Amino acid sequence: MAQTVQRGKRRRDDDNEGTPDSSPAPVPKKARSTARKSTGGRPPQARASGSGRGGADADQDGPPRRRRFRPGTVALREIRKYQKSTDLLIRKLPFARVVREIALDMMTDMVDYGETGLRWQSSAILALQEATEAYLVHLFEDANLCAIHAKRVTLMQRDIQLARRIRGPWGGMA
Repeated sequence: MAQTVQRGKRRRDDDNEGTPDSSPAPVPKKARSTARKSTGGRPPQARASGSGRGGADADQDGPPRRRRFRPGTVALREIRKYQKSTDLLIRKLPFARVVREIALDMMTDMVDYGETGLRWQSSAILALQEATEAYLVHLFEDANLCAIHAKRVTLMQRDIQLARRIRGPWGGMA
């Protein structure tokens, strides 16, 4: 019994000699398993027909899906946008209402002014808003340094409290 090796597979010569179909039966190939994206413990969503990206799903009448950016990408884009701009970040009318409400609460002599309260020049409210936003931006910068010092990237309430405490009475602590 002679055995020969052909293409890495063994074949017996005397078993299939003389038959017209002397080649071995083809072995079905295994389907390759590819790496799949994690679904975070949830079962994967059932897809409709098509490849999923621009296939038959794009022909449906639903609104097109918006692109999702990786976490932090949009935040960095917004940081660059607001660092370039010089305009005010807080809306003017809500800020003016808050200023008027606080001034009304602080007033002790209501006889002279009645229920209407004080009258404000627009430039005075604008100056208050500029100073307020400058104070808040500086406070957030200091609080961000406190968070980085604690080896975190997330800003927490205790970071703002620590920044105010370090500044002392001239930096916002009463």
